[in-house]
Amino acid sequence: MNRLAALVASAAVLALSIGTVPEPATAGQTVRIWDEQNQRWINYRPIGSKPKTQARPQYRYFDPTSGRWKTYQASREEMQAIHEAQYRRRVVPFRTNEPVGTVIIDTQTRYLYLVQPGGQAIRYGIGVGRDGFTWSGVERISRKAEWPDWRPPADMLARQPNLPEFMPGGPENPLGARALYLGSTLYRIHGTNQAWSIGYAVSSGCIRLKNEDVADLYERVPVGAKVIVLGLESDRRLVTAALN
Repeated sequence: MNRLAALVASAAVLALSIGTVPEPATAGQTVRIWDEQNQRWINYRPIGSKPKTQARPQYRYFDPTSGRWKTYQASREEMQAIHEAQYRRRVVPFRTNEPVGTVIIDTQTRYLYLVQPGGQAIRYGIGVGRDGFTWSGVERISRKAEWPDWRPPADMLARQPNLPEFMPGGPENPLGARALYLGSTLYRIHGTNQAWSIGYAVSSGCIRLKNEDVADLYERVPVGAKVIVLGLESDRRLVTAALN
């Protein structure tokens, strides 16, 4: 403390010699003091002047899956980046008794897996059916289409009478760039013009991927490929996947 006091005193003397007196340091402020003993300037921060860390602001977002507003300590841009990274297409470790080329869809974790050799799978982020439109089972790819046309089924038109009865394929079509039809059902694996919906339960039962992801899957999966859809009550001992 004696040396520190001497340094402060020397700084005051120096300031007086040039006709100015420095303002007292505030919290977090660093001042320069001349060290007479070592003949050099040093940076000095007063004791107890640790800068205060401001609390991160809170933001509220609407979660379409739960239908509720949620609070996060992250900006909209940060949340979007985290969400996109979570559902980005990647190769992951994957153990299953199903053969290579099988498509396994886990509607709970919102991932689609395409089984690959060597204990791996290509994992895609997906959007799934909302409450009341969930399902599970085993199907086969019955046909495929590029930029498919869309004809909403009668029950959908009854729920949403503002929908068109027919929409040609294209960027504005809700089926997106590609569609893989599942057996004789009304369900499809398809693209979307609403990329924000990946990772959420918002569809009427179809499995949606980003357009670039469904185009990638389309090239890898032939007609006749097996598709397993796991729902809430499904036995997940059928498959063990790494979720990292």
